[in-house]
Amino acid sequence: MADSPEEIKKAVKLYTIIGLVLFVCTGLTVAVATIPALDFGAHGFDMADAIIGLAIASFKASLVAFIFMHLNHEKKMVYWIFFGSLAFGVALILLFAFGFLDPITFDEMLPKKVS
Repeated sequence: MADSPEEIKKAVKLYTIIGLVLFVCTGLTVAVATIPALDFGAHGFDMADAIIGLAIASFKASLVAFIFMHLNHEKKMVYWIFFGSLAFGVALILLFAFGFLDPITFDEMLPKKVS
């Protein structure tokens, strides 16, 4: 905790800068989603736009966790839990993504109609 006025001013300055970075990243996310000049990949929303949006969102979530939730002052065990859950989340996303590579589709699993 900040005990002196100098430490409070330093903390306010840090929180203001982080807040501005979060605001700019939010604007960047909206710009990537709406401005055609920033449209990566094919026209319209596609996988490239989703990856860019998720990367920006991950960066913003990390800033909030480390600065505003004070994870940058925690012990090593908190980091193991944080990065372990992050790795588990990435594994679940990859598991879901690999499901699209499966050659079996839902239509093939349905019984055929006899006419």
